[in-house]
Amino acid sequence: MTAHVVNPILNVSDFAASVRWFETLGWEKAWDWGDPPTFGGVRSGACEIFLCLDGQGGRGHGGVAATFGPDGDQTADRGAWMSIWVDDVDALYERCVASGIEVTWPPTDMPWGVREMHVRHPDGHVFRMSHGIHDDHEHPHPH
Repeated sequence: MTAHVVNPILNVSDFAASVRWFETLGWEKAWDWGDPPTFGGVRSGACEIFLCLDGQGGRGHGGVAATFGPDGDQTADRGAWMSIWVDDVDALYERCVASGIEVTWPPTDMPWGVREMHVRHPDGHVFRMSHGIHDDHEHPHPH
């Protein structure tokens, strides 16, 4: 088997609010289905994530402030975790802080060669936003 595209599907409690949340990050609504919409997609460049109202996966904010670190808990949230590679983690961090997006791990140089931050969707989905520490900002081979 050769996979051509992977589209994660996130269970969301409010479809329209989730689209707006992604738009705050700089994504755009790609399409939706239903009236009112209960399914659809958001995209950034060639990447697309599907959103499903009340189904197709778990969700749930874990109630912890941090997702990494000594006071963090990477097992508390009931939503999906995704690793997303971006051009500039620090610029994204500034955008998130200015827009009120919940940051659960600030930009940090990690021992595996990436600068990484985490943001959490209100339904408990966590996004590991990363770029390579090297000047080209490309992600390293999996460790």
